[in-house]
Amino acid sequence: MTTEAIFFDAGNTLLRMNYAAIAGVLARHGIAASEEAIERAEWRARVRLDTEVFAASRPGASTESGSTGERYLGYVLDELSVAEAGTIEALRAWRRAYNPPVGLWNTRHPAAEAALTLARDAGRTAAVVSNSNGSVRAILEDLGLARHLAFVIDSSEVGAEKPDPHIFRVALERAGVDAARAVYVGDLYSVDVLGARAVGMRAILLDPGGHWGARDCPRAPDVAAAVRLVLAGEARAR
Repeated sequence: MTTEAIFFDAGNTLLRMNYAAIAGVLARHGIAASEEAIERAEWRARVRLDTEVFAASRPGASTESGSTGERYLGYVLDELSVAEAGTIEALRAWRRAYNPPVGLWNTRHPAAEAALTLARDAGRTAAVVSNSNGSVRAILEDLGLARHLAFVIDSSEVGAEKPDPHIFRVALERAGVDAARAVYVGDLYSVDVLGARAVGMRAILLDPGGHWGARDCPRAPDVAAAVRLVLAGEARAR
């Protein structure tokens, strides 16, 4: 069955954390960590976040809550072997004050442009469905990615966060496609894959470091590879 729409997450998919900013603040606290090391630490941290927060169904768990953000940063720091309590608290305070309301998600993923160009050239509708605080559309516009997108759905505007099926249904209705003809690409299994599946969509999990282990869904190292996976699957089916 031909895919008519490819829906993308924003953070860790088309966007990524500002690793340079994190490296800079760590350096001010006497900790040497390269951008590459921070990125690898984040790959491991997202799996822990999914397993310990979302898969565990913690009450009030939200990708947009301050507590989730602090837990996420804590996992990244732990993966970097940053253990001193004062340093961790200083980094948490820095994160809360950094670049509001956008925060750390202000960098374009290197594969984003290629992914969206592939989808467009293949005649697929490309759109973003993101848990956000109202800022994701502006970020995508500032980074030059919004021009490739049919629309952007921000959870704060529709009153539902992934994995709530409602936000995915809004995307399907806006795109005018059946769930069976849409694919979702995201970085959290319990939020993105299970959320999309709940409405009948297929989903691809981004796993750049190979840390997710065996999962019952296709995985891809980055967002451009995910789009190629969709298109290659259709070519094989033909």
